[in-house]
Amino acid sequence: MKVGLIDDEIIVMEPGDRYKALAQYMRWDKRTKSLRARATLERLNGLAGIFTLPRALSALRERLQRKQAMIEKLRADENPRPLMDFPIKPGIKLFAHQIRAVNMCLTEFGQDEHKGFGLLFEMGLGKSLTAVTIMGCLHEMRRIKRVLVVAPTSVVAVWPKELHAFASFPWRAKALVGDKKHRLEALYELEEWQHSGIDVAVVNYETVHRNWMLDALLEYNPDLIIADESQRIKTNGAKQSKAMHKLGDRAKYKLILSGTPVQNNAVDLYSQYRFLNSAVFGTNFYSFKNRYCIMGGFQRHQIVGYQNEDELIKKVHSIALRVTKAEALDLPPQTFETRWVVFSPKERKIYDQLRRDGIAELENAAAITATTVLTKLLRLQQFTGGFLPDESGRAMPQNTAKLDALADILEDYVVEVGRKLVIFARFTAEIEAIEAMLRKKKIAFGAIHGDIPIAERGDIVKDFQENPDTLVFIAQLQCAGLGITLTAASMAVYYSLNFNYADYAQSLARIHRIGQKDNCHYINLVAENSVDMRVMEALEAKGDIAKKLVDDWRKYFE
Repeated sequence: MKVGLIDDEIIVMEPGDRYKALAQYMRWDKRTKSLRARATLERLNGLAGIFTLPRALSALRERLQRKQAMIEKLRADENPRPLMDFPIKPGIKLFAHQIRAVNMCLTEFGQDEHKGFGLLFEMGLGKSLTAVTIMGCLHEMRRIKRVLVVAPTSVVAVWPKELHAFASFPWRAKALVGDKKHRLEALYELEEWQHSGIDVAVVNYETVHRNWMLDALLEYNPDLIIADESQRIKTNGAKQSKAMHKLGDRAKYKLILSGTPVQNNAVDLYSQYRFLNSAVFGTNFYSFKNRYCIMGGFQRHQIVGYQNEDELIKKVHSIALRVTKAEALDLPPQTFETRWVVFSPKERKIYDQLRRDGIAELENAAAITATTVLTKLLRLQQFTGGFLPDESGRAMPQNTAKLDALADILEDYVVEVGRKLVIFARFTAEIEAIEAMLRKKKIAFGAIHGDIPIAERGDIVKDFQENPDTLVFIAQLQCAGLGITLTAASMAVYYSLNFNYADYAQSLARIHRIGQKDNCHYINLVAENSVDMRVMEALEAKGDIAKKLVDDWRKYFE
């Protein structure tokens, strides 16, 4: 028997009578008539029980044992300290679980390439900040130059904002949105000229598998790939999953970000880990199923149970950190996230014209009051929510930017996980559109708005609080005041807002109040470069909004 190590792959020639024992750790290569396998610690430990490892394999095993021991020590550290100066902006604090994750990830990557790590954080625990920190550390260590982020459509525009908010290292980012021509042009712009920082391309999952995009991304050749909400590639045979596997096989480093890596059953893990590090579960999906799933039902095609579960969990956690809100004891009880939505060029043109019309009308007004300014801003807010009134006052659809973003959140948080969600919206047309989408998705919901009699509202709230099948509650902002308790949910989405800080503060308290057992997370849907941004700024200032509208009205139309 001849044993060798080539590019971190163990090769056994002429295995002889040890073939059967070795075959449980290695695969047979007909072409070379040898057993082959990636050199992992688990595999080397198994082989060491069959024969004496040669010097090179023994040294590698010892190095991997030391690294694994260090990772487990970092995992258990209750008061972690950064292993290096994190390149993030002053004043930004990483919580203990985030520091722990960065330390473990950097240790896992070590001096090796083609490694991956999983940030399996529940929603609201700061996956993006942690990923940006890891990105910056790898840049400081001169390990990466090009980054690819693959994310749900509604999150694509968020990533450049996150980099702007957190990164103190040099970077350029392009969100690959629009038609084929605009997406490719944005990607090529990153490649046209060199600079000292990181180039970051961000694309949605639905596009990455298209031949023209996949070819362009392979040519882009990212050093680090981040799969945000990686449960989107849980189906092994799906085109976008296969595309991610192909990209992942080329990249030096990979991250998966997910609060719900397992949504239906344990096989959800295989495709994500096939992308992350194929050495963990191999490259054969059917071998994975045979190892961990008990099949039954018609022609034994249905998963009826699991086996070797301890081994499965150990492998999953070997290159990942799982954190729940209950474990993140230093996390504040409320966290906030902005989901940026982007208009198409045609929609942007309409918005800009509405903005210019509003400015012109105010400039020609005899007197400017808070009411007149709010009236002009109202049309801009209606448009960002997807509607404009016609001459008769009937709301007419204009765009689905926010509705599409909300659909992503519903898919990830409600449909797949079964968690309850509260949605706040200002306008009746928005609420009707949301209700129509929920009916189409067959998601049970309750709603309170101006047309619902006060006498009926208590029963609607009670149903949401007590009925496990009612997963979504829609509340019109001005109707969601005192006396409404929605603690069955710990997450709320703001589809739209008004300038009334009291309404906003009261709505925050609907889920964050006595009886709430979980940390609360809020997502604001904000149309990029729009009045939505000005509304958020005004609410955060908590000042005399009416006075500011009169004195600084132009700012709200920028």
